[in-house]
Amino acid sequence: MHVSFTSILVLMSFAVFSVWLFKRMNLPPILAYLACGIFAGPHLLAIIDNPEEIHFFAELGIVFLLFSLGLEFSLPKVLAMRHLVFGIGLGQMLVTTLAFMGLAMAIGFDSKAALIIGGMIALSSTAIVIKQMAEKGTLNSTRAQMVVSILLFQDLAVVPLLILVPLLAENSQTSMWMAITMAFLKGTLVVGILLSAGKWLLPRIFNEVARTRTDELFVLTTILVALIAAGLTYSFGLSMALGAFLAGMMLSESQYRHQLEADIRPFRDILMGLFFITIGMRFDMHTLLNQFHWIILGLIVIMLGKILIIRACAWFFRTDEIDAWTTGIKLSQMGEFSFVLAALAVNHEVISAEQGSLLLAIGVVSMALTPWLVDNGLILAKKLASNTELSRDPLDEDIYHPNMTDHVLILGFGRVGQSVSRLLNAEAIPYLVVDADPVRVSESRSAGEPIFFGDVAQKDILRAVGIDKAKLVLLTFDEHQKALSVIKMITDLRPGLPIVVRTRKDYHLEELYAAGASQVVPEILEGSLMLVSQVLHLSGIPMSRILKRVRSERKGHYRNMHGFFPGETTEISYGTKDKLEFLHAIILTSDAFAVGKSIDELNLTGMRINIKGLRRKNIEIATPDLSEALKVGDVVVISGKPRRVERAERFLLEGH
Repeated sequence: MHVSFTSILVLMSFAVFSVWLFKRMNLPPILAYLACGIFAGPHLLAIIDNPEEIHFFAELGIVFLLFSLGLEFSLPKVLAMRHLVFGIGLGQMLVTTLAFMGLAMAIGFDSKAALIIGGMIALSSTAIVIKQMAEKGTLNSTRAQMVVSILLFQDLAVVPLLILVPLLAENSQTSMWMAITMAFLKGTLVVGILLSAGKWLLPRIFNEVARTRTDELFVLTTILVALIAAGLTYSFGLSMALGAFLAGMMLSESQYRHQLEADIRPFRDILMGLFFITIGMRFDMHTLLNQFHWIILGLIVIMLGKILIIRACAWFFRTDEIDAWTTGIKLSQMGEFSFVLAALAVNHEVISAEQGSLLLAIGVVSMALTPWLVDNGLILAKKLASNTELSRDPLDEDIYHPNMTDHVLILGFGRVGQSVSRLLNAEAIPYLVVDADPVRVSESRSAGEPIFFGDVAQKDILRAVGIDKAKLVLLTFDEHQKALSVIKMITDLRPGLPIVVRTRKDYHLEELYAAGASQVVPEILEGSLMLVSQVLHLSGIPMSRILKRVRSERKGHYRNMHGFFPGETTEISYGTKDKLEFLHAIILTSDAFAVGKSIDELNLTGMRINIKGLRRKNIEIATPDLSEALKVGDVVVISGKPRRVERAERFLLEGH
């Protein structure tokens, strides 16, 4: 390898800037990597003259991608949706491949190249579509099942396509069907070996590795397993991707699945980025500019063709019309594995570099349109459908969002938000929820909760959930700075609207009240208050008196509950040392500065210190006379932030 350090540094800088820029434009990182490769490649800036110099490392990205795909493969999920997966999914893949294969042969491609081109076009972008739907919180809706089923079958079809490309490139004297038969026999043997290892060997290995509790060893073992499986299939003359997929599939049902996926993700993402950069480097910009009209024509034909084919397959299996149009629109693009197949086909000379560049350009443009198509697929589908009343999915945003008035807005749907919602539901009080966790939103919406995905720090989100018609807002997340900004935004949008804020501790009570909160509920103090209520009740105190005490504490912002005596085990971290409020008892000795001076004269309030009590001759004075002079032996109990308490003690004893 002859790539210089400077070239790698410049390439990484380009990649970082490209991903940042594309994310700002709400475009997927794959397009950023492709753009980076185009600019860094030999046809423009020539940062790296020969993409083959880094191609080996880029191919490892495919290995890890297929390993991750295997980990996500769920046989129970496939069986649960088998009618959709092996019905519409199989139909879409088969009909699209054959239709575009026939079209490619009609314009002059040979049968081998046409078959690969048909397979490339039949694939859609699992990464972009699933990510967009997850962010919208609609991934678990009934309408999304058809999308997921088709993508699931496409992911299964990728593996044989990757195996097929090298076989199609073999010498024409050898029968293609004989080569495929031999590959099938070899594949059966390899699958048997890997499945045996997966059942008997891998569980023991990972159990032993897990017992060591060493993260580095777990990561290294994961990488080694993926590479050994890929190397085994490669040694049999098959695709490395097949071995990686099988290795992931073997571990998909193990208890280590999520940890394996988390460990492999950084390597996968970096190497996959490198892979797409090398694909971008293959783009011949001069050829693409000369064929711009063909790119636009190909884009229109491919996207319209895929939409119509999916609609036809759905009609054949008698599924809902709106669902069919929506699915077709969302899956009309080419996928990331189309790029993988194109690169593989060019490497094995099944198609030319110019043809590969043209197909990749069409794929890039189609993927760039995908976020908008996913967001607006349902709207477009309703315009295309002949009967918009055939199906009304309760998770459709325009149907699901009721025109509520006098409802409670719950911002954040963690454990606290969910507990509140259950009690509101029990009392038939209407509410809407906003949360930024796509998994939680998806799960909750599937269960029928009126929840929306979004960032509550954005005014548009608050307006969308009816901030102007709500009767109360509840903030349940424990993020102080975000809570302050949201409170300010709510008071700007709807002055006077009651705002209840939940916080774990009492560090920022006054700040939250000053920002506009109507009520702040610190969990720790409220828990203590409930505990005290139970103790008082069991001690024989009348309930009316207990309730009066509780109301008094809440009205006084828990003034008698602030501060505590620190102990040896009290943790004081850097982030909390200026937030905690300590209690501290100071014994005045004969030479103490404060002896003979009154509390008013000492002006401790100017030091932001509170007098919590005074003890004289073992008698507690709950409300000491502020004008009375302190005496030798008095114990002054003060409260405040740790540093202020230290300064106050030094002042009372030494006078400075």
